[in-house]
Amino acid sequence: MNDATPIPPRRLAMPTIRRAAPGDAGALPAIERSAGEAFRALPDLAWIADDEVQSARRHRELIAAGLALVAELSGRPVGFLNAEVFGNRLHLWQIAVHADHQGQGIGTRLLRRAIREAAARGLHAMTLTTFREVSWNEPYYRRLGFVALQAPSGHLRRILADEARAGLPRERRCAMVMWLGRRSRRRHARVRRGVMAIRRP
Repeated sequence: MNDATPIPPRRLAMPTIRRAAPGDAGALPAIERSAGEAFRALPDLAWIADDEVQSARRHRELIAAGLALVAELSGRPVGFLNAEVFGNRLHLWQIAVHADHQGQGIGTRLLRRAIREAAARGLHAMTLTTFREVSWNEPYYRRLGFVALQAPSGHLRRILADEARAGLPRERRCAMVMWLGRRSRRRHARVRRGVMAIRRP
């Protein structure tokens, strides 16, 4: 007699999100390199797949002085996020998930953990710079609640200028913000109307 009991679908193991440790730094550049392969599908930005990534030394600096998280699966990192505080805002420098583990929501989990930690520290906003009209860049962050700034200033203006000097096309880049705390809705509305720029920290 055949056993008609259905076999439940196999669940993918989900990584643990934790604070990064200095010992993680050596494995993280390879994750960013793997994640960058997605740019090969965009002819005008394909060169980014071969561009420099954050060094292990830079990772150690952000682990020591900023906010650094890793997604760990089976004892090894498969994704990471790092950020740095500017005044009362947390700026996201990099978020990356290895190509073998993309599409599982790992990047979103890393980002939401960082947002919670920024709010817990009493910071007013989270900021970032990213590519316009690249599906896993500006549109992705918009879905999570970030808004693009029409007139970025302070640290965001300096970062955009540094990126342009490094060869990133300025017309393709934008600065984004997510306001945290009680006044976030009001500030988001003012940003959308184009009447507010980020003040210098």
